[in-house]
Amino acid sequence: MRKQNIRKVRHDRVRKKISGTPERPRLSVHFSGQHITAQVIDDTTGRTLAAANTTEKELGGKANVLSAEKIGKVIAERAIAKNVKTVVFDRGGYKYHGKVKALADAARESGFDF
Repeated sequence: MRKQNIRKVRHDRVRKKISGTPERPRLSVHFSGQHITAQVIDDTTGRTLAAANTTEKELGGKANVLSAEKIGKVIAERAIAKNVKTVVFDRGGYKYHGKVKALADAARESGFDF
């Protein structure tokens, strides 16, 4: 199996157990080779409540730990502005290490509770 397929299997296994609700939406993260994406998603309606991505001009950068910290802070600020303070963290099948941990810690420091 390819590395991406193994990650997808892990992500599917995690997604069986967690789901975003209106009271506690899901904070989903994705890392491509060049960019980082984070979304706060209400799975009951299928709506994205807040999003942040390194392709945005002010958040531009590479997919590294420093960019992950920026994305974590921005996604928390944007979601809190829409009265979302508690979330379920969906690590997307990635190990909770490096970029994933940096994004989660920055989001917690900025006011998210998970």
